[in-house]
Amino acid sequence: MLFDSTLRKDLARSFGVTVIVILTVVLTYLLIRTLGQAAGGSVAPQDVLLLLGYTSLGYLSIIFALALFIAIVACLGRMYRESEMTIWFASGVGLSRFVKPVLRMTAPVLLAVALLQLVVWPWGNQNSEQLRERYEKRSDLSRVAPGQFQTSRDGSRVFFIDRDSKDGSVGRNVFILTEQKAQESVTTAHRGQIEFQGNDRFLTLSQGQRNEIDKDSGDKTLSRFEHYRVLMDTQVERTDAELPPKATSSLDLLRKPTPRNLGELTWRVGLALGAMNLVLLGIGLSASNPRRASNWNLLVALLSFIIYYNLINLTQTWVANERTTLPRALLALHGSAFVLAMLLLWWRDNSNRFCLARGPRRAPGDTGKPGACA
Repeated sequence: MLFDSTLRKDLARSFGVTVIVILTVVLTYLLIRTLGQAAGGSVAPQDVLLLLGYTSLGYLSIIFALALFIAIVACLGRMYRESEMTIWFASGVGLSRFVKPVLRMTAPVLLAVALLQLVVWPWGNQNSEQLRERYEKRSDLSRVAPGQFQTSRDGSRVFFIDRDSKDGSVGRNVFILTEQKAQESVTTAHRGQIEFQGNDRFLTLSQGQRNEIDKDSGDKTLSRFEHYRVLMDTQVERTDAELPPKATSSLDLLRKPTPRNLGELTWRVGLALGAMNLVLLGIGLSASNPRRASNWNLLVALLSFIIYYNLINLTQTWVANERTTLPRALLALHGSAFVLAMLLLWWRDNSNRFCLARGPRRAPGDTGKPGACA
């Protein structure tokens, strides 16, 4: 009882600290990236924090899996370095005895990882896509800062405007440079207003002129107008079928088993299964020799996580390209990882028992302190 409670407390404390550290690093990176997107005109500045929240929720499953893996390796590695493991091994507690309390502590986290992957990940991506799409559907005039030149979404127009209304649909002193394949036009107007007709968006200009230049012949045309209406673009509502696979719910992925959808489902289920395998791998990879000055178990564990995560992404690509099926990809990767974790755990456990049964050995030429089994 004391063994289980002490181990769970140490793991919980180490997991909490690791989550805070990794989450701080990830949030800083995501904030910098989101601010860059807002500065580039991809997202609305007022939606930065909301988009950051949705993106962070999507990455929580990966953060929890990595933090859990690091916490197990760090906690058990500390017990090796401080010779606590030697005491437990001498008391008849093998390394396999650590699996039960570790799984009891990590079970809620593994369940949270599965829910985050299968439910929260597509929900967050869907809301992020809606924020970006809503900003893209706003009028070009509403995205132009007063007194500054800015390019439209499709890159064919350059705007300069003095905004005249709070909603950005009306502006004064409008300047528009339009460049097409064979023509280039400069339109100026005293006043401009955005109007909607169905899904189409029109720009209505008042009291202005339009100067057109034919690039092929060099002919110039100057025309003045009192009212001029031009189609800016057509707004097409995106349906659920047009959502990317990462923004589609897991049930919809199962209902529409296209290669891309199955690839996305392979990644989601694979990360949930990978988190469980990483728990078992962490127990075996935490072993270290307390007599050595440098311990590389944490570095090896991080390298193992990177390799495993890249293999999960690789299986997603293979399933999406129809090089393999979803069951085969999951069984080949995660079944192999489970067998490897069990073999590593068995080898560590039996090597420790063999060492204790053989007793301490002396180093060659050493008549003093006995050596220890590595």
